[in-house]
Amino acid sequence: MPEVKYSKAMERLEEIISKIENEEVDIDELSEKVKEAVGLIRLCKSKIEKADLEIRDVVADLTKEAEK
Repeated sequence: MPEVKYSKAMERLEEIISKIENEEVDIDELSEKVKEAVGLIRLCKSKIEKADLEIRDVVADLTKEAEK
């Protein structure tokens, strides 16, 4: 399964939210859309956390180099 990009996940999440807000989702598919949205939120959160850790590592490395 190919990795989903953050921007594509956010795009899809916004689409789902818009459809729910505009009552374009049939009650029979609402549960599936909510489950999909939750999965996308988890994916985006994970990507943000990973990027945050990577940035902190880079900054820590730069700080160590500057202290030498």
